[in-house]
Amino acid sequence: MKKNEFYEGMVTSLKFPNKGIVYVEDEDAYVQVKNTLPGQRVRFQLKKVKKKRPEGNLTEVLVPSEIEKAVPPCPHFSECGGCAYQTLPYEEQKKLKLNQVKALLDAVYPDFPLDECVESPRIWEYRNKMEFSFGDEVKDGPLTLGLHKRGSFYDIVSVPDCQIIDEDLRKVLKTTQDFFRNAKLGGKSIDFYHKMRHEGVLRHLLVRKGLKTGEMLICLVTSSQGGIDSTEGKQLLEKYKDTLLALETTGTFAGILHMTNDSLSDVVKADAVDILYGKDYFYDELLGLRFRITPFSFFQTNSAGAEKLYSLAREYIGDLTGKKVYDLYSGTGTIAQVLAPVAKEVTGVEIVEEAVYAAAENAKENQLDNCTFLAGDVLTVLDELTEAPDAIVLDPPREGIHPKAIRKILDYGLSSFVYISCKPTSLARDLEVFLEYGYQPVRAKCVDMFPWTRGIETVVLLSQLRQKPDDYIDVDIDVAELEGTSAETKATYEKIKKYVAEHNDGMKVSNLYIAQVKRKCGIELAENFNLPKSEDARQPRCPKEKEEAIVEALKAFQMI
Repeated sequence: MKKNEFYEGMVTSLKFPNKGIVYVEDEDAYVQVKNTLPGQRVRFQLKKVKKKRPEGNLTEVLVPSEIEKAVPPCPHFSECGGCAYQTLPYEEQKKLKLNQVKALLDAVYPDFPLDECVESPRIWEYRNKMEFSFGDEVKDGPLTLGLHKRGSFYDIVSVPDCQIIDEDLRKVLKTTQDFFRNAKLGGKSIDFYHKMRHEGVLRHLLVRKGLKTGEMLICLVTSSQGGIDSTEGKQLLEKYKDTLLALETTGTFAGILHMTNDSLSDVVKADAVDILYGKDYFYDELLGLRFRITPFSFFQTNSAGAEKLYSLAREYIGDLTGKKVYDLYSGTGTIAQVLAPVAKEVTGVEIVEEAVYAAAENAKENQLDNCTFLAGDVLTVLDELTEAPDAIVLDPPREGIHPKAIRKILDYGLSSFVYISCKPTSLARDLEVFLEYGYQPVRAKCVDMFPWTRGIETVVLLSQLRQKPDDYIDVDIDVAELEGTSAETKATYEKIKKYVAEHNDGMKVSNLYIAQVKRKCGIELAENFNLPKSEDARQPRCPKEKEEAIVEALKAFQMI
């Protein structure tokens, strides 16, 4: 197969989140093509020629999949990169996501106990937060405010009829686009901020709305260029504020903010905040508790789905009467406060200081005096906590838990943990460490917090079914008397891991998998916690792909 050539093939499977595996009959080869669905016949252009799996860019769906039976209700679906599965009936979409997550986790722990995807209570107009970008749909086209075009870093698609936000937020979106298309500043039209040239004014629009309260927080983000901070610019922003307040909406405006951001990176942030109307926060409710939410507070984007998610976590963690709980990566303290009424004490740890402040305010609002929130990285804060917890809930960001932090967490030696994951690949990676420490998944469910998109949450209860030894004895050993086998002295586990990663696109393998392959190859092992307690003890088996990589490493170190 040649780079930049066009090929056709059938999508045989889909790896999380959007990596379709396409079989090309004429070449008897498999190619990875993103944004495809199992069963589709597609045309693609080959972009990367790799030894293990070539990669291509989708150019056309020639024949749709048999499961594509729905007509997308959103008129922007074919171009917008926000949603991925609107051509699928909702049940098919849930099944697809569940199978993707199951395949990922089965590769680490065969027969992973995951067999259900909990449905979102609302599958349309469910998002309480959206970030829109200013730009143009085609080069030098009219000003556009919307979402990135599918597969494009630069082009922005106008989405005034977006179906995953409610009508009030759609009105704000359309009104903002129309207002700034017609606005003048210094006698000139107002340009959007060009990411490569770092020139222009308009950057983003952040909208948030409480599902239960109906309160809205609107944040216009601009650079400080073009005179936006001048007297004329401030008058223009006042007019924009009045235009929004004149809208007929079912909800109410809690605040309208102007944020200045001169950062070179294309992220929604604020160097300075000017309150044009109201306040810089709003309220929403979850499971009978009230939460104060600021512009950048972490709060689940699907409020109704969050109630399902947190109820499941509360069920998994069990009876907390008289127990001390750590809520690690606590955000604005939602999980901590859901658990607080039945626990003795809850401590939340979160690196974003603004979120910690909001969490403390929320606890006061809900009259919960047994909650403490600490600002800092979990990795360092755990060293400062002197009292061990009785239970821990983990809700890490997308990248998962820092390897050093996860070992500190596991050193508490708790009988179980509840892990809430927003990225299954990170969960799969962290799961390997839990398995090394003797923990195994006993219950798990997916929760569809993001209908029609590729996102999915997974809640897992991990219990220590295979204990590490509790008793130790001190033994004096003269190292000179030891006669290690030639195989044992060739390479350490860490050297083997490093070799595998360097020669297999960053592949990660655990001590457990290395031990299994060494044993299979006839290399003598010392007794350690990687060995099962009994002959019939259940252990995750090393996947074939990782076994082959470990064997290559053993050969490289001349151990076999």
